[in-house]
Parts: sequence; structure tokens; C-alpha cells
Amino acid sequence: MSAAQPQRFVPPYPPRGAGPVAVWRGFFGERARTAVYGWSQAAFEVDYMQRRVMGYEVHIPLQPDAVQHVLLDNAAAYEKPGIVKSLLAPVIGRGLLTSDGSLWRDQRRIVAASFVPAAVDSQVPTFANAASATMARWRDGATVDMAVQATSTTMRIIADSLFGGDARLTSEDASNHITAALEAFGGRRIQAILGLPAIALTPKARAGLRGQNYLRATLASVVRDRFDHSRRDDFLGQLIAALSEKFTRDEAEALAIDNAATFYLAGHETTANAMTWALFLLSEQPDLQDRIAEEARAALAAGRDDPGLPDRLPLLRQAFDETLRLYPSAPRIDRQAITADEIADHKIEPGDIVSIWPWIIHRHKKLWDDPDAFDADRFAPTRKNDRHRFQYLPFGGGARVCVGARFATAEALTILACWLSEWRVIPIAGHVVRPSGMVTLRPATGLPQRLQKRYCD
Repeated sequence: MSAAQPQRFVPPYPPRGAGPVAVWRGFFGERARTAVYGWSQAAFEVDYMQRRVMGYEVHIPLQPDAVQHVLLDNAAAYEKPGIVKSLLAPVIGRGLLTSDGSLWRDQRRIVAASFVPAAVDSQVPTFANAASATMARWRDGATVDMAVQATSTTMRIIADSLFGGDARLTSEDASNHITAALEAFGGRRIQAILGLPAIALTPKARAGLRGQNYLRATLASVVRDRFDHSRRDDFLGQLIAALSEKFTRDEAEALAIDNAATFYLAGHETTANAMTWALFLLSEQPDLQDRIAEEARAALAAGRDDPGLPDRLPLLRQAFDETLRLYPSAPRIDRQAITADEIADHKIEPGDIVSIWPWIIHRHKKLWDDPDAFDADRFAPTRKNDRHRFQYLPFGGGARVCVGARFATAEALTILACWLSEWRVIPIAGHVVRPSGMVTLRPATGLPQRLQKRYCD
């Protein structure tokens, strides 16, 4: 008798209308708060879209060859848009994420040394210890917001692995301010597009401004303290040393603060969100969750602190990759043309915006079978050559692919393996899960789940 086929599971996504959504809708209501809300069904079927938005010509290529052209083949013709820089500058200044040209190359070269395979592998014990510390507070049968658990765990890891365990970066205040700062970006967008100064007109905007100021002040204090001490054995110390060799003290200090903010935010927020979505998807598929738990127990038994632990989790890795397909942490990647170009027979003029949407590409009907359904087998080793390399973009692509991709993946796999090997996560009846956010995707109202201790599975 053949094995039963797993039941098809389609996780939630925003409703899709039949035709294009009016541009003005992007600045009001849910569409102004959630980047992935309001797309029509047609967006997931066509090869290319072009729209006029508040004076900008916006191109949206949806085929991998066109995406490769922008991110790799002719990447020199594009840079980070001025709008994006103005939105993010109050928090991350001219750090790696927002810089271009020689400044970007210099910073990329400096930070890359901290994310080579050997450096990442050495952090596996840190990942496992943080996961265990979080689990130690759980109780059988308790209902816990796993989004909060994921965030506090990855925040601790970033503080320990990159910033010498500085307690200022793991407080509840820091977590709350990060959330407020990220949630406020949507409301600030229309001001940035119109070239208006940032004015906090709503309670959420004011909370976001307080969050930005808190984070900058805290990270500036952390960096300045390090400039006055000689410790150089972690990411921040090495960053300061390398920047100090190339720039004046004032500029090195400013860039160190910018990059500290970049890696502090991006280093834990996106990974926490990806883990949260993975826990949601697995809670809705208990049979798959149990199989992964069995795999995790075997992998951990072979060496909990072993750098090879993530490689012993192939099924979990497939499920995690599928999670990032359905809920990419960064749902959009924007570039602005600095010279004339042509993409798939479409003329690009200097100043035009090219917006690449992993959210749409990852669910496009021409690129994936049954694209809205969860299917971990899409990422089975036997199917690894089925895809165009710019069809799946959870960490971006081209020269600017996320420098911390290996770190984030190893971190998430290690934490999830530790948690799922000992605990079963069960959905809460009646709780509606939906994606929200303009910069990153998170469940709009958190992810409360019931925890059940695994004893003799």
C-alpha cells in the first residue's frame, strides 16, 4: 500500500481582486500598512507591470531573467532609491544597507569577514544556548506568543555574537522601540515620496520617532564606549578597527553606528519573523512537525554544539526554505536607475524606480506549481536544479545578496531544531493569522500558540 499523500495546505494571504488596484489606495488603509496587501490576481500571472506613482515611473519585472538583469547583469546602472534612503536614514544612516558605490564596497568588504562559513559555524553553540535559555521558561500547556519568543531569542544572539553581549541591546524597551520604529515606516512613506520633512502626525508615528531616537542613542553609546576600549574580538570591535584604518575618527564612528544599527535590526528582526512563520506553518501541519521533531532529536543527539548541526536537518531546511518562499522577510527590493537601460523591451529612464517583489515572484503562476500551497518538497535535493537562480530571492540576489544569509539560516535551523525536538506547537482556535508590515513581514497580531511538552514521541 502506498503512503498517504499529505493534505494540501494553503496558508493565509491577502485577498486579491480581479484587476489593478488604484495607485492612491497604496497610501490609505491596510495597503498603506502592509506591503503585500491589495495586489490583484493579475499581478501573479503577468511578466511585467509599469505604473506611475506620485511622479515616479515604477517598473515591476516579474520574470527571473529580468530580475537578474537588474540585480546582477547590469547592476551598475542602479542604486538604492533616494526614497528608501530617506526613510531608513534616521535609523541606519549610510550603513551597508543604504550606501552605494565605493562606500558600499568598502563596508561590504569590512563586514564580510564576520560572516564567512567558519565564523558562522563557530556561533552554532551560541544559537543552541539561546534556544535552550528561552525554552527553560516554558511550561507544559501554556499559551505563549511565539513571535515574542523568536524576537527575544534572536535579539539575545545578535547581542552575544556581534556586540559582546551588551545588556543595553536585549532589554524589553529595545524590543518595543524596534517594533514601533518598523511599524512607523509605512506612514512616513508618502512624506518621503513628496519630499516632505518627517513629521510625526499620529500616535504611531510619534512612537516610531521615539523608537528611532532610542535605538540611535543606545547604539551610539555602545559604539562610543567601544572606541574608548581596545576589545577587538567580536563583530563590533573588528568593524571599528577596520573603519578606523580607512576613515577619520568622526567618520569611522558615524559609520560604525550606522552599521551597528543595520546589523542589530536586520540581524534579528528578519530571522525572528522567518522563524515565527515557520512555527505557524508547522503548527498547522502536525504530521510534518512530528517528522521534523524526530529529525531534530537525532541531529541534536549527534552533537548539539557541533557546527555541522544545521546540515543534519534536511527536512527542516526544506520547510524553512518553503516558509521563506511564502513569507519572504523582505517582500520587496527597490532600485533606482542612474542611467538609461532596457528591461525585457521596456525602456528605463534615469530616475525610474525598478521594484522587485519576492512576494509576487515567489507565488507567480508561471514559475511555481500550485504557488499558494505549502510544499516543502519543492526544495528537496532532487529538485534543486528546477529553478532559475533569480526565481527565489529570500535574501536578495546579485552582488548585494544579504551578507548574513548563512548566519540567519544556521541560526533559525538551530533554534527551531532545539525547540521542536522538545516541544510541540499547537495553534489557538479562532486566532486569525495574517501578514503585516512595510519593511518586513510579521503576523499582524503576533503568534499565540499552545506549547505541549514532547515526552515519549
